[in-house]
Amino acid sequence: MPAHLPGAHGTPATPGASRATLVADAALTLLAERGMRGLTHRAVDEAAGLPSGSTSNVARTRQALLELAVRRHAEREARVLALAEMPDPSGGPEALADGLARAVHRSLTHHRELLIARYELALEATRRPELRAFYDRTGAVFQEQLAALLTAVGSADPERHVLSLVAWADGLMFSCAAGSFGSRTPDLEEIRTGLRELLGGLLGARTEGADGG
Repeated sequence: MPAHLPGAHGTPATPGASRATLVADAALTLLAERGMRGLTHRAVDEAAGLPSGSTSNVARTRQALLELAVRRHAEREARVLALAEMPDPSGGPEALADGLARAVHRSLTHHRELLIARYELALEATRRPELRAFYDRTGAVFQEQLAALLTAVGSADPERHVLSLVAWADGLMFSCAAGSFGSRTPDLEEIRTGLRELLGGLLGARTEGADGG
């Protein structure tokens, strides 16, 4: 297996990883490097350093391969975002802003490949209803976790606030990873300040530091 292929947290896949994991990681790398057109069963075999036909044995159809990639992407991105390791909600919006800022900064500075692969999968899901349903189910887990965090820090409308928060973070990451701000990555403090301001507005209260105090 080529050394550049990443596993969870963007590190090389560990020895003994299942063939399905090797295939899924190779698929994500190909999506980031070559786009959807570059994702073929043969290309995955080659990228993963597996015998010809290995990918077809794991995921016989293109739909199955895409679903495998979505599932693996969700696993890896969940480790990067680490919502389960967010600060104790008793710290209030300030602590949540800090935890989320670190997650967004990690994604932008160390896991851009995962971001690009996600954009490819999201766009393909708009053309494949069966993939859209699968993609949305994996995303719902993240949304539920985020809603629980927002509820814990005082959100009166967590479902609507999740949408606003995800839209803000996704917009920032897309702009800096693939959009018009691709040559500029905001530092941790910039992201933290933006989240403080956003959460302060959503929750109807000022977060510490939002006004420079």
